[in-house]
Amino acid sequence: MKEILLIDCCMRREQSRTARLAQAFVAGLDPERYHVSVLRPDEEQLRPFDGALLQSRDELLAEGALDHPRFRYAHQFAEAEHVVFAAPFWDMSFPAYLKIYIENISVEGITFRTTEAGLEGLCRGKNLILLTTRGGYYGGTDMDQASAYLNALKQFYGFQQYRCVSAEGLDAGIDPMLPVVKAEAEARALAASL
Repeated sequence: MKEILLIDCCMRREQSRTARLAQAFVAGLDPERYHVSVLRPDEEQLRPFDGALLQSRDELLAEGALDHPRFRYAHQFAEAEHVVFAAPFWDMSFPAYLKIYIENISVEGITFRTTEAGLEGLCRGKNLILLTTRGGYYGGTDMDQASAYLNALKQFYGFQQYRCVSAEGLDAGIDPMLPVVKAEAEARALAASL
């Protein structure tokens, strides 16, 4: 059975429009072929890096202690067949908890390594996917830093491709459910195509 890691950054839980996309994606998966592990960064003991946390990490890496429990999130991420971020568009990007999670999984020797030729991704995943909702129309513009950042991480971590499913214009005075329903269908179709 293949592993899908769903990073759920929908802070509003059931009231989240992005959570609807995540639910549609999971509903589109073949349960005979895929197991979904859900991780909610806001419920984990993850902290943003400070000097002491960086020093502790650097000491573990210098010792070659890649099996230390601190790196369990990096191992989980690196071993997933597909990684899905369900994250609403906040302040031109995504919730801060997702950035904290990314800091914690970016571990040299687990998710990437440095070579003479540059950075090399070590993750075995095929797809890095973003499911998101946006109040305005920002996709494909310089205002959308979330998608640009995650697309760059695709290469950094070694994923084969990056995909984004979004519902836009939800706060622009139109019926917000129309783009959500369309994006739900797109999320289900993407899941079924994996």
